[in-house]
Amino acid sequence: MAGIRISGARRTYGSNGGEVHAVNGIDLKIADGEFVVLMGASGSGKTTLLNLIGGLDRLSAGRLEVLGTDLAGLSEARLAGLRMTSIGFVFQELNLLPELTLQENVALPLEGAGVPRAEARRRADEALARVGLAELGPRFPDEVSGGQQQRAAIARAVVGERRLLLADEPTGALDSATGAQVMRTLRELCDSGVTVVVSTHNPANAQYADRVVRMRDGRIDGITATTGRSATAGNSATTGSSA
Repeated sequence: MAGIRISGARRTYGSNGGEVHAVNGIDLKIADGEFVVLMGASGSGKTTLLNLIGGLDRLSAGRLEVLGTDLAGLSEARLAGLRMTSIGFVFQELNLLPELTLQENVALPLEGAGVPRAEARRRADEALARVGLAELGPRFPDEVSGGQQQRAAIARAVVGERRLLLADEPTGALDSATGAQVMRTLRELCDSGVTVVVSTHNPANAQYADRVVRMRDGRIDGITATTGRSATAGNSATTGSSA
C-alpha cells in the first residue's frame, strides 16, 4: 500500500510556554482509493492535518509518507513537484480566476507545468467531463452556479490524473442540496481510483466516506467505518449540470 501513512505526527506552533499543539500525536493509515472524512469542530486539527498530508505545512515531529514518499526528506522544490503532479487541492474559497473560462481555469496547472496549451485544454475538457460539466468549459465562473464552480475547482484538482485529492470544507459555502451534489462528485472520483480526504464539520458529509476520523484537540477521537460506496448507488445526478 502506498496511500498515506502517518506515525506519531505532531505540529506545534509557538514556543517558550506558548505552544499550541494543532496536531498532537496522530497515527493513521489511508489506503489507495479510499475516501476518508476528517470530522471535527473548528480548532480540532483537521485542517492542519490535511495541510500536512498535502505538504503545505511541515511536521514538528513524527513521520508522514504520502504516495510512498517520506515528505520530511523532500526539499521545497520536490514538494512542489509532488503537489503539481500527484496531489490536488479543493478549498471552500474556489480561487477560480474570473477572467478565464472554466476550461482555461482547469488547464492552468498543466500549462504551468509546461504542458502544451492544446494538450492541457484537451485534458481540462476530460476533467470537466468527469465532474459532469462537459458542456460548460467555454463559460466563465460568474456564468455558472456555485455548485458548478465548485465542481470546476474539483476538475482542476484532478486534472492530469492526480492520485490524491484533498478537500478542506468543500461544501461550507453551499446549500445542502448543492453540497450533496459536490460530495457525490467526490465519491464518484474516489470510486474511479482517486484517494480522497475531506475535512469538514458537517455530519451529513460522512455518508460519502469509507471511514470517518473524528478529531478533537489535535488528536483522533475515534474512527468509524461507513458505507460510502452506497451513497451514490442508483443516483447519477452528479453528471448533470444544474447544480
